[in-house]
Amino acid sequence: MINGKTLLVTGGTGSFGRKFTEMVLESYDPKKIIIYSRDEFKQDIMRKELTIKYPNKVKRVRFFIGDVRDKDRLKRAFKDVDYVVHAAAMKQVPACEYNPFEAIKTNIHGAQNVVDAALDADVKKVVALSTDKAVNPINLYGGTKLVSDKLFISANAYSGGKGTRFSVVRYGNVAGSRGSVIPYFKKLIEEGYNKLPITDFRMTRFWITLEQGVELVFKALKELNGGETYISKIPSFKIVDLAKAMLSNVILDEVGIREGEKLHEVMITKDDSRTTYEYENHYIIYPHYDWWNSKKYLIPGGKLIDEGFEYSSGTNKDWLNVNQIRKMLVQLNMMPVVGDYIKEIAVSK
Repeated sequence: MINGKTLLVTGGTGSFGRKFTEMVLESYDPKKIIIYSRDEFKQDIMRKELTIKYPNKVKRVRFFIGDVRDKDRLKRAFKDVDYVVHAAAMKQVPACEYNPFEAIKTNIHGAQNVVDAALDADVKKVVALSTDKAVNPINLYGGTKLVSDKLFISANAYSGGKGTRFSVVRYGNVAGSRGSVIPYFKKLIEEGYNKLPITDFRMTRFWITLEQGVELVFKALKELNGGETYISKIPSFKIVDLAKAMLSNVILDEVGIREGEKLHEVMITKDDSRTTYEYENHYIIYPHYDWWNSKKYLIPGGKLIDEGFEYSSGTNKDWLNVNQIRKMLVQLNMMPVVGDYIKEIAVSK
C-alpha cells in the first residue's frame, strides 16, 4: 500500500501530520514523505525530532514551504506524488467565526486547489480529513468543511474511472491534540486551579486518539475506490467526567456555550443513513450520485444500516466512565502532574 510510494501531507507539521509521518516510518517503507506546510519553524523542529527517532529513514522526509491557497506551489509539490493526505485547515471555531474570509480561502479554496493539483499531477489517491462539525454545521468552520468534503467527493466525477480517486476520513476532536480541551484543563490544574470551566454540563464528545485517526487513514488509502467517507466506531464521554478524571476534587464552573459550539458531536445524520454501511470497526457513507456505481465500488464486508440511524456522541451505545477516561489519559501522558495526582496516576497504572 505505502511501501515504495511517495506521499505528501498538507499541514504536515500539525498534530495529525506528525503522528502520520512517525507511524509511516515505523511500519512502512515509503520512497518519500513530503511535509507541505507554511511554518518553517515547525518544520525545523519536526526535522530535528525525526532525525533523532529515525536516523536511518529521515532522509526520505522532504519539507516544502507552501500554502494550500497557492495552487502553483501545490502543483510543483505534487509532481510524482502517489498519495496525498490533506490535513491543512483553519480548525479553531472562534478563529473562523471572526476571520470568515480567511477560513474560506484556506478550507474551501485550498481544498479546490488540492483537487486541481492532484488531477493535474495524476496523483493516485487523495484522502481529505474532515470533522464532525461538517455535519449539520452551525458555525463557519463546519460550513467550510462541509463544502470541502463535497468538493473532494465530487472530484471523483472529474477524474473518471481510472484517474485520481478521492475519499474523506471524518472524526471529531482528537484526544490531547491542539483542538482538544485536555491540554487546557491540564495546564489549569498544573497552575494550581481547582475550578475548571465547562461550557455546558450536558456536553459530550467522541474519544479518538491520533493513532486511531492515522489507522483509519491507512485503511482508506488501502481500500478506497473513490467517494467514501470513513468514520471510526469510538466511545463517547461527558466533558464533566473528563474534568473529574483529571482532578478528583474539581469544582465545575458552567460558563456558557462558545460561538458556534455544539452540545454533541454528530458523525452520521439520519439522512446519511440511507447510504451508510456498517463494518466491524467503522462506518462508510457512500456517495449518492448518478455516476457512483454501487456494484462496482461498494467495499465488501459491510451491512446497510437501518434508515433513520444517527451516530451522535450524545446517543452512542459505548461510553467511557471516569476511571476509564483517567486510564486513557495516563496512557496519553496527559494527566496533570501535581501533588496527589501523581499518586492517582500510579494507582491507575
